[in-house]
Amino acid sequence: MPTSLTTLTTELLDTARGSSSGRGARTLVGGHTHTLRQTLVALRAGAALDEHENPGEATLQVLAGRVRLTSGDSSTDGTTGDLLTVPDARHSLTALEDAAVLLTVAKLG
Repeated sequence: MPTSLTTLTTELLDTARGSSSGRGARTLVGGHTHTLRQTLVALRAGAALDEHENPGEATLQVLAGRVRLTSGDSSTDGTTGDLLTVPDARHSLTALEDAAVLLTVAKLG
């Protein structure tokens, strides 16, 4: 059965808007013990995923809104339709406006 990313994006953005953390997320594929994981993450404008380690090769597909991916002194902005490569270093993600991203992580070795 297919998963509607459009429907989930709408639902999780509603969750993020009503949450004190400004976030909502749902793992769609895999989990912590799998080599591939895909998670849809929604962030209310101004909300962030604080700096954290990269768990493996990872990309962010921006499904809605605008985000800023920051690592050290560099940052990359992404908007709806963009695919960002997550740096192999500590990084953070901030919603510049209400946003949703599909995080894909392939764990190495």
